[in-house]
Amino acid sequence: MTSVLVKDLKGNQVGERELAASVFGIEPNMDVVHQALVRQMANGRSGSANTKTRAEVRGGGRKPWRQKGTGRARAGSIRSPLWAGGGVIFGPKPRDYSKSMNKKARQLALRSALSARAADIVVVDRFDSLFKNPEKEEEKVEQPKTKWFAAALKDLTLTDKRLLLVLDRKQEGALQIERAARNIPFIVVVDHTNLNIRDLAWCDNILTTAGVIDNLEQRFDSAKSETAKSETESEPDSESKAQPKTKSKKTEARALRKTEAKSKETKTKPASKKKAAGKG
Repeated sequence: MTSVLVKDLKGNQVGERELAASVFGIEPNMDVVHQALVRQMANGRSGSANTKTRAEVRGGGRKPWRQKGTGRARAGSIRSPLWAGGGVIFGPKPRDYSKSMNKKARQLALRSALSARAADIVVVDRFDSLFKNPEKEEEKVEQPKTKWFAAALKDLTLTDKRLLLVLDRKQEGALQIERAARNIPFIVVVDHTNLNIRDLAWCDNILTTAGVIDNLEQRFDSAKSETAKSETESEPDSESKAQPKTKSKKTEARALRKTEAKSKETKTKPASKKKAAGKG
């Protein structure tokens, strides 16, 4: 099982945190990661590019000159694609670039990316010290300053790196931390529910808290348990397999009718044969 050091904002080690092997210790499936990245990039396209064909360009309804006798090349419209100001041949039109991907495959892609970047995760216990003025530690502030956050990154040796800051926006003070961090170059701030493949592939390091790690493990472990539960519920029990199926009243009545009809046929057949022999 992989583990990561837990530090404070001064860079001092305050503990050690074990990471769940089902989320941060699997064998990365890079094919699925590539599919998820292509899907994310495609879904980010607006698909609003548009050009006009010769039928959509204003004007050009009259033939510029007669077909023969002028010595010039024949022309039917001044909006021909061969003319300046004419339409565009096979130009882009508004379209939908979005791609679909199964939920299990998306979860596998995220777990693969987290497992591949497990060595680059930096975990801090909390950001509470940012809400204290460094010059006057007894003084508490409502909004931390960007230079205080930059100083904390320097103590954590995370300066001059592409950093992905993963927060839980439901926690108290998370929005203030985001405001203090988002103005620093090469820092992307995301909520743990919006964690995506593109940001995980882009960054050099991932800065987060122990609480966010708990949320990620709970999210993916609960997803695995739900799928396993649904699979077990869909499978019939062994006892139900062994028990024979009971026939309904309708099927029993049909069977009785069939047996009665067969018995009547057997009774009438010999008599008909005797009559045929007498006639002959």
